Amino acid sequence: MAGHVLVIEDEPNIIEAISFILSRDGWRVDTHSNGVDAVDVVRAKAPDVVILDVMLPGRSGYDILRDLRDDPATSAVPVLMLTARGQSRDRELAERAGVSRFMTKPFSNSEVLDAVRALIPT
Repeated sequence: MAGHVLVIEDEPNIIEAISFILSRDGWRVDTHSNGVDAVDVVRAKAPDVVILDVMLPGRSGYDILRDLRDDPATSAVPVLMLTARGQSRDRELAERAGVSRFMTKPFSNSEVLDAVRALIPT
């Protein structure tokens, strides 16, 4: 059974693509596109999974992820981080911040679906 995904991404084409493939697979999808209040939105929406871009207006995905992990209300929410920058340094930063899964752009539809399905606790 599919759950609720919050996509925090500022690129309209990526938002549309991810929303489409997840909705088609039965997920309820909410989107948000700036980093400034992203942590508040995660708290308010209480998603099963967060898909988080690294480069967002106002705040980096790494900072948002650290705040999510430091907050008892959001610390256990699985986070799939997306980035156009796939260097090992980026992956290490994400892992240190507590990412659940890391994926580089461009990605395939099946990669995103498989990653989100794998992050849902059974």
